Amino acid sequence: MSETQTVARSKSAPADDAPHLLIVDDDTRIRELLQKYLSDNGFRVTAAEDAGQARDRLAGLAFDLIILDVMMPGESGITFAKAFRLTSDVPVLMLTARTEAEDRIEGLEAGADDYLPKPFEPRELLLRVQTILRRTNTRPAPQKDVTFGDLTFDIERGLLTRGDAQVRLTTREVELMKLFARAAGRALPREELTAGDTGISDRAVDVQINRLRRKIEPDPKEPRYLRTIRGAGYMFVPD
Repeated sequence: MSETQTVARSKSAPADDAPHLLIVDDDTRIRELLQKYLSDNGFRVTAAEDAGQARDRLAGLAFDLIILDVMMPGESGITFAKAFRLTSDVPVLMLTARTEAEDRIEGLEAGADDYLPKPFEPRELLLRVQTILRRTNTRPAPQKDVTFGDLTFDIERGLLTRGDAQVRLTTREVELMKLFARAAGRALPREELTAGDTGISDRAVDVQINRLRRKIEPDPKEPRYLRTIRGAGYMFVPD
């Protein structure tokens, strides 16, 4: 990967609803470079160093595209892609130092949506990622608000109301409600609920959830809207 290419980069952090990319590559240097470059260009990015770690990431998080290295120790990217494609249609962009036509065909047959040989220019990778996402994006337009019981949460404004009255939320509770509202019906693991702050313990997340429940649940001891999913985390289930 060339380090000489310079492009205009976004100065702000990726938006909460920005496309989420998973980078799978055993080369630490390439992983870190791609993670920074793509984050600087507006994507949420998670990394894994091998196929096993990639499966762990996929078990707990939702992704819009996977950038997958072919030549990895242990399970190869080709083998991983074949198994992954049996259960998911998330697009895959393969990276490899192998440039023969047969190798490219093998990658595409394994289920890859595109194939980029190493070394490559970061700008080309970015353009390919954007092209794949445009071609495969079927996500619905984001909701502006969500209603549950007698409550309404305005996602853009971070405002919770009961009828005409505002329900006061802390900054952290607003962040949690936005995460849950955008992922309604999907279990969110504790790691995702820390919003990137690895200093927050599992216990602290549980405390924050309990406080939020006291504000939104008819009976916090028997949660109806913010449910605990054993082994998976928490799930927001609006009406």
